[in-house]
Amino acid sequence: MTLEQLRIFIEVAEREHLTRASEALHLTPSAVSSAIRTMEDRYGATLFNRIGRRIELTGDGRMFLDEARATLARARSAERMLSELGGGKRGILAIHASQTIASYWLPSFLARFHAAYPLIDMRLTLGNTESVTEATEEGVADIGLVEGAVQAPSLLISKVASDQLILVARPDHDWGTGGKLTWDRLFEGKWILREQGSGTRSVFEDAMRASGYNPARLHVALELPSNEAICSAVRSGDYVTAISELVAAPHLAAGTLMKADFALPQRQFLMLQHNDRYRTKALQAFAGLLSGADQRI
Repeated sequence: MTLEQLRIFIEVAEREHLTRASEALHLTPSAVSSAIRTMEDRYGATLFNRIGRRIELTGDGRMFLDEARATLARARSAERMLSELGGGKRGILAIHASQTIASYWLPSFLARFHAAYPLIDMRLTLGNTESVTEATEEGVADIGLVEGAVQAPSLLISKVASDQLILVARPDHDWGTGGKLTWDRLFEGKWILREQGSGTRSVFEDAMRASGYNPARLHVALELPSNEAICSAVRSGDYVTAISELVAAPHLAAGTLMKADFALPQRQFLMLQHNDRYRTKALQAFAGLLSGADQRI
């Protein structure tokens, strides 16, 4: 049975008139009559009573009409969905992002994109630079957002924003006095850092190496997996950390942390996409929004 046969049956059933149904369908009356007869013969069911020039549903026909309408409605719904998927109006976006980006930079973009494309299901997963890069390489993530250097030949890597790393400590820490710090002075501190593989830690350690110092000399008291956990721990004792200025900003404003006088490099927020995987129109639009191109579907 075809969807066209269902459509013919429904038109005839609703009008109870072959000629009027054929006109609505833009078919000849003989084609409509043949389609109905083919259905009845194939399934051994009498759907219409033919009484002279009149045609009316049988009991079986009335029962089948409800099912036929529901089936055709589902088919039309499926067709609309496929059209929306192809047109980028509906779909799923798997977004993997590092904690700093996901918590402090990305949310406004997610809200703007949802407002424009409410039928696209955005699924956000948090990780560190290493895990986000791996997920994008493997196709688990449609798009990855990280900070720090990425070496992945299979990925298209684009810069979307910049971020400033800073050193922070409790306001009564002795690094708040005495002027500008030196790298040698940093080795006197007790550090709380993100785990290995995080972009924040990688950029900090790369800056240290670029200045001729070995990160292994740092006294790392704790490694914690989240920015907020680090800020909370630093506020509680004689500790220091290197962290995004975006993360530290509310704590600096509240006076619960202070910024040490030491210059660290800016880092880039990077957008990752696979070079060879298909990019849906929804993905292209979201990537355009993040990069400033703001491509519309």
